Amino acid sequence: MFQFTKECLIGVEHIDAEHRALFAMINEAMELLKEDNGTTLFVEKNLIGALKRYAEEHFAHEEAYMEQIGDLELPRQRKEHQAFTEYVNNYDMGELSEEGAAQRLNDLLLYLAKWLYRHILCSDMMIGHNRKEKGGELVFTKEYYTGIELVDAQHARLFEIINEADKLIKAELLHDKYDEIVHILNVLKDYTVTHFTDEEAYMERIGYEGLSAQKVAHMSFVDMLNQVNLDNVDDNQQEYLEELVVYLKNWLIVHILKVDKRIPVK
Repeated sequence: MFQFTKECLIGVEHIDAEHRALFAMINEAMELLKEDNGTTLFVEKNLIGALKRYAEEHFAHEEAYMEQIGDLELPRQRKEHQAFTEYVNNYDMGELSEEGAAQRLNDLLLYLAKWLYRHILCSDMMIGHNRKEKGGELVFTKEYYTGIELVDAQHARLFEIINEADKLIKAELLHDKYDEIVHILNVLKDYTVTHFTDEEAYMERIGYEGLSAQKVAHMSFVDMLNQVNLDNVDDNQQEYLEELVVYLKNWLIVHILKVDKRIPVK
């Protein structure tokens, strides 16, 4: 069973309610498949179809809300929603045995659940928090303290690295600016991996119940950093970098305030 935990709450009531419903639909389909009584066709034709329709409705509601509040993450969200919709719509059972069809359906449901977790924890968590006015220099104030010495020290260093990246991106007359930006982004990625590893080790040591959700959020953020490739950005590279650093700042702020500050101090 896939649990909708408090780590998945983004604080927008109707969006949280729809996320709960999506998890419930996935769990219902998973349970039916476990019964092993010829329910595969029913799950495929009914529950999967209903899940597709509900996801599309949810995406429309979410995008309408983001447009209403002027959220800068809307274009990124639309791309993720579109990619998800295309993946699910291209799903094809083909000519399979009952056993083979059940396995393929199970794989699809696992994909849906994992995608939903990642999307909520790394994208939806940003709704309402990613605006240009928050794109200034990061200052590590008491507001961001978790009380866990190592975690706070590493968060402060992450703030410093992102600020360094921001200054490089905005520098107009810097020699070898491109190489410097690539270097600082690699530094950020490496240090982020180190921080997440240490933070997860602490949570595991104290038996923190929110560890699994944290791991999903961390993995999704690292995946995003790994996908940053300036060689593939031919047009508007400066705009791309400025939007990237705004996202990095705001993701870190939101993750600390909404997720990391829940970690107990022991």
